[in-house]
Amino acid sequence: MDKLRNYDVSFSGLKTGKHQFKFEIDKTFFQLFDTEQEFTNPKISVDVLLEKHTTFLEFEIESYGNVELVCDITNDDFTYPIENDIRVLVKFGEEYDDSEEDVITIPTNDHAFNVAQLIYENVILSIPMKKVSPNISEEDLEILERFSPTETEEAEEKEPESDPRWEALRKLKDKN
Repeated sequence: MDKLRNYDVSFSGLKTGKHQFKFEIDKTFFQLFDTEQEFTNPKISVDVLLEKHTTFLEFEIESYGNVELVCDITNDDFTYPIENDIRVLVKFGEEYDDSEEDVITIPTNDHAFNVAQLIYENVILSIPMKKVSPNISEEDLEILERFSPTETEEAEEKEPESDPRWEALRKLKDKN
């Protein structure tokens, strides 16, 4: 967790109310995580709004910027805009627990909350499953459509013809 220390939001000395933090994210941030990324050249700004209450914390994390993606159809690089926000409630308890979707429990004696994982998830969830360049031509789409299997072809492939050997075994089984 030491490598992510720069993304700690210290709340212990803050007064009750709203507080703003800003982070600039690039490829070095994503290298801190041991996963392979589906994008390159990230340039992302992250605004973290912390609303401190007496018994809990509210975080709103907004990410916006650009990443480079590779088109699934043409294999060309293109710039994809990132814009996403998440809200998380942080409450205090015995030990760290992130099993609830929008609520994270941290130990009562903690003085800071690390937002690196939330920033990472916020950006990753902004990347589409199917990456299609906005510069793709109608001609490319027509070629793709022409060579794509139709629904009837797919249905025929899913229902294999019955094997006569299995049919013979079923007949023997039915006789007994």
